[in-house]
Amino acid sequence: MKRILTVVVIAVVQLVLVGVAVAPQLSARLLGESYVVRVAPLDPIDPYRGAYVSLDYPDLRPPQEEDNSADDSGLGALDDGESGPVYITLRQDGDVQVADQWLRERPSDTPYLACDDHSWDVRCGIESWFLPQDEALAMERELTDGAYAEIRVDRWGHAALVDVREQP
Repeated sequence: MKRILTVVVIAVVQLVLVGVAVAPQLSARLLGESYVVRVAPLDPIDPYRGAYVSLDYPDLRPPQEEDNSADDSGLGALDDGESGPVYITLRQDGDVQVADQWLRERPSDTPYLACDDHSWDVRCGIESWFLPQDEALAMERELTDGAYAEIRVDRWGHAALVDVREQP
């Protein structure tokens, strides 16, 4: 009986951990509002991670990096000597959303992306688009001229990448 109880407790703990791990993506997909942002390809297929396209979001970079050369990629970092949560507020610019402000404090107004800069680059959870092997290379070719991503963002700033397409 003790062994069965131990197995049940371990199974329940594992289910809870899986739920916690996917909660932000599920929340964004189920409760979030759709926004369109510009994307560009960043990285080719990685043999260790499988077929995917790494995406760059040129309109979401911090204000001090807007004038950088086209060689810079990724969202960059908030150069304030700190690391941790970063919140990127969004504003409408034509058919797409662009970064308005990069903040360390959670904004009271939405929409915003809740990101993290514990590593060398800011991560918002929308950096990779996974596809079947044959479609990933074709998608990367299509993205070279620029494309648009549909993201869903919930009220807590959790974002999920829903679609990548040629038109906004």
